Amino acid sequence: MKSAQEDQYLEFVAARAKTLYRSAYVLAAGDTHLAEDLVQETLSRVYVHWKRVARAESPAAYAQTVLVRTSLTLRRRRSTGERPIGNMPDSAAAGPDAALRLTLLDALGQLPPRERAVLLLLRYWEDRSIEETAQMLKLSSGAVRSQGTRALNRVRALLGDSLSDLVPH
Repeated sequence: MKSAQEDQYLEFVAARAKTLYRSAYVLAAGDTHLAEDLVQETLSRVYVHWKRVARAESPAAYAQTVLVRTSLTLRRRRSTGERPIGNMPDSAAAGPDAALRLTLLDALGQLPPRERAVLLLLRYWEDRSIEETAQMLKLSSGAVRSQGTRALNRVRALLGDSLSDLVPH
């Protein structure tokens, strides 16, 4: 890569890495190590195609699409049956809503990867439209709507009445 392009890429990484990590953390159901791997893989793929990415209408949206697709591909290809047995955060959550955050992350972690991607990352976490979400995941708009509705219903069922106990009044 030429020096000017490298500088442009490094600026992009500095500006987007934290946002990509937060999204990856949600996609990885709270697994910080997997989230880091997803971001690293995403940024390496963006680097390889940086000339094209830099000319795109929204390099950030391009990187987000790569992140989601990488996450879904990794879930399909994972050959290990390893599963974490505890929900031990790497660091303490800050603020009064720590119990709420942990409860929500636990419930979201129980969703299938595609539903988690539709519900959280693209529709609500990233506040994307149904059409953008459908395009990023190569689904129809109807599939995004139905998967989003199904995922919301699952989260509500998982949380039951416990959510109202956690929300500060």
